[in-house]
Amino acid sequence: MKTAKIILLSLFLFLSFLDAKETLEEENTPTRLESFTKLQTVISAVERFYVDDVKLNEIVDKAIAGLLSELDAHSAFMDKKAYKDMKVSMDGEFGGLGIVIGIRDGALTVISPIDDTPAKKAGIEAGDIILKIEEKSTLKMTIDEAVSIMRGKPGTPIDITIVRKGEQKPLKINIVRGMIKVKSVSYKTVNDDILYLRISSFDNNVEEQLSKYINQHLDMTKGIILDLRNNPGGSLDQAIKTVDIFVDDGIIVSQKGKTKSEDSSFSATKSATLTRVPMVVLINGGSASASEIVSGALQDFKRAVVVGTESFGKGSVQMLLPIVNDQSEAIKLTVAKYYLPSGRTIQAKGVKPDIIAYAGEVPQEDDDKFSIKEKDLKKHLEVELEKVDGKKKEKEKEQTEEEKKIITKEDIYKDNQLKSGLDILKALILTNK
Repeated sequence: MKTAKIILLSLFLFLSFLDAKETLEEENTPTRLESFTKLQTVISAVERFYVDDVKLNEIVDKAIAGLLSELDAHSAFMDKKAYKDMKVSMDGEFGGLGIVIGIRDGALTVISPIDDTPAKKAGIEAGDIILKIEEKSTLKMTIDEAVSIMRGKPGTPIDITIVRKGEQKPLKINIVRGMIKVKSVSYKTVNDDILYLRISSFDNNVEEQLSKYINQHLDMTKGIILDLRNNPGGSLDQAIKTVDIFVDDGIIVSQKGKTKSEDSSFSATKSATLTRVPMVVLINGGSASASEIVSGALQDFKRAVVVGTESFGKGSVQMLLPIVNDQSEAIKLTVAKYYLPSGRTIQAKGVKPDIIAYAGEVPQEDDDKFSIKEKDLKKHLEVELEKVDGKKKEKEKEQTEEEKKIITKEDIYKDNQLKSGLDILKALILTNK
């Protein structure tokens, strides 16, 4: 009996302690009014006492920018210029370097250079850490600030200092800005029966172009290589429509936010499916966001074999919220995370390939190397003979354009990931018969 009384007394004292602690925490938590008053006090103090003359609207803009940058790497304040630039880039044409960046482990990192752009031609690579833009350090610089500096008038030069894995010291790369015209989708063929589709970014034209190329080659295509390497993402809507081309039904992607009202899911429809031939998807560390949704969804549906290296790992949803009456300024706010058909998230984890294949050339025997060189020599001699015979350069140009649509043996052996993907796809085609 005495023991029971002691236990009851101890329980009473413990519950009393918890109640007192909760009351104390409530008393120490500022009210909404107190919190807003604190912010207003700081703004007023800066406006009145700061050493330089700073206008109130500038102070407020800096406060908004600081708040959003402290939330996560992808939330940001977009002033008039930044908001306009963002809308222009989604249309597939803008002035700049052709480089997509993100924050990884606190550092400004190249997600990928865009195909056929000044950044790509200058040697910028996925995974490069940007240390300086011109002479300005990128430490504590937001993504949007960096993008704003790098964009500019075509023909103007800019220096980018990077840190690259395997290099003993930082590299300073001079790039001349150009008009970036992103060709989001391109195609080539392999042996007339394999269709190679390259998506460099998910702008607003992807689904239309992809459907066009697939329909053009529908009768001859036995298998598809979908190359999403160094694809930094883009439109969620276009990513969903891309998966829908290859999948009959099922949830492609879902997003979950703070409240149930922010949850949503997007499903495939049988009417949108264009082809059911075997597929291989190529990814690497430069594949991010929308390209991770496509590769991860196709992997979860077991619709494609994913080949390459682990993707970047950006699986959060940003919403653009205009904050002024004329909708010229906005905030980009992370409101949810993406989840693939299996329920897994790609945020900070990425998509892991089914088959790991590293970038680089395919190791070859000496005889193979010689045969390729011999073939190149033959082509060179044929061109020289045509010059001697007085054949027109216009014909040469037409042949070159035609050749650009074909992946040759030389091309394959220069790309180990592509070679691995093709070998797997050929096996899938055989087992699919």
